[in-house]
Amino acid sequence: MGGASSRDQQAETSNCLEDETVESSNSTFFAAEELAKLKSYYDMGAVEKVKTVVQQKVTQLDNTELNVAVTGESGAGKSSFINAMRGLQFDDEGAAEVGNIETTMEPTGYKHPNLPNVCFWDLPGIGSLEMPLNKYLKEIKFKKYDFVIIISACRFTENDSKLAKEIKRLGKNFYFVRSKIDHDLDSKRKGGRQFNEEEELEKIRNDCVSKLQRTGIASPSVFLISNFDLNLYDFSLLNKALEDGLPNIKKSVYILALPNVSLEIVEKKRKELRKRVWMLATLSGVIGAVPVPGVSLGCDIGIVIGGIVHFRQCLGLDDSSLQSLAKRAGKPVEDLKAVVTTPLVGGEITPDIINRLAWGAAAVTVSAMELALDTIPVIGSIFGAGSSFLVTYKLLSAALDDLTETAQKVVRAAFGTENDPNQTSVQ
Repeated sequence: MGGASSRDQQAETSNCLEDETVESSNSTFFAAEELAKLKSYYDMGAVEKVKTVVQQKVTQLDNTELNVAVTGESGAGKSSFINAMRGLQFDDEGAAEVGNIETTMEPTGYKHPNLPNVCFWDLPGIGSLEMPLNKYLKEIKFKKYDFVIIISACRFTENDSKLAKEIKRLGKNFYFVRSKIDHDLDSKRKGGRQFNEEEELEKIRNDCVSKLQRTGIASPSVFLISNFDLNLYDFSLLNKALEDGLPNIKKSVYILALPNVSLEIVEKKRKELRKRVWMLATLSGVIGAVPVPGVSLGCDIGIVIGGIVHFRQCLGLDDSSLQSLAKRAGKPVEDLKAVVTTPLVGGEITPDIINRLAWGAAAVTVSAMELALDTIPVIGSIFGAGSSFLVTYKLLSAALDDLTETAQKVVRAAFGTENDPNQTSVQ
């Protein structure tokens, strides 16, 4: 698979990649200068330097922190929002305490259950500390956060606007979130009044926007959400805004930390994880090129197992994530587990399971052109360094597709086939 006989394909790929470097750099985690350095190393056959650059990037991905600040007055739904974003219910272990009384007098961090480098911070509302804005900003240390969510359950205050202006001055992004929209609509229904839901939502949104404009926020975006049903209202729009406001690597970290409440989110995760496959395969290929008896096979299996375990966690297929999703959906966890048929979920990933996976992956044909188009910025001499690169690439690609399809089945079992009806499964 990809030995010396693939040299012609390599040459074709190299020419293709020179034209695609700019496009590829937008879909991978490498800057243009990093891609140029990698290509230079490949062309020189400096495989150890290739390994160093790629390993540094994988390490950076694994260690990148994302700190999200959530602020608002007491009772606004900050804790419920933080729990929902972490895929937890209020009574789950590690959940933020929910209540209408402000108990937060200093920032309290809540780490993501599967990705500990992602932390949501519950900040005290500015009114609860009874201090001037400039002192509040100094005490809270807003510079440490990647962006700030300002939540209100009723109306945004002048303090919210002042805070937003100061956050903007610090060069940070802020987002207004109007929570408890489900409560507003339920109150309307209980009153027996007939109303158009879309028109009512637009009325609430316009009211929030106009009041923020009167306090000096030029073009505020307000997102309407329910902390208890993230599939409704503006949650997907909020996610897109948050993603677009983050640099490449942090955007990827944010997407992988999202709860699996829709097929759209599962597909986004697949695309992000796909970007890692070629890097792990490259590390395997470099190791495979080193003539140390017995090292290549062991390292290949280690890289593949490590990759699959990471994919499984990010796709919410570990046992605790399935339990939490079942609780959120109001379904027995057995209903979700019943649709899981892959041996990659539910236990230890062993070499025997990898061997079984290999039988299916062996039937997959991967051409140099396909690799080039699959966001791999450079291939060069490593392509012909033995079969280690291609074997690892095939195994991880097959595993990712298998796990993604399984995650989609789980989401359908949790929320029904109406969830994202236009989203198709991995083929």
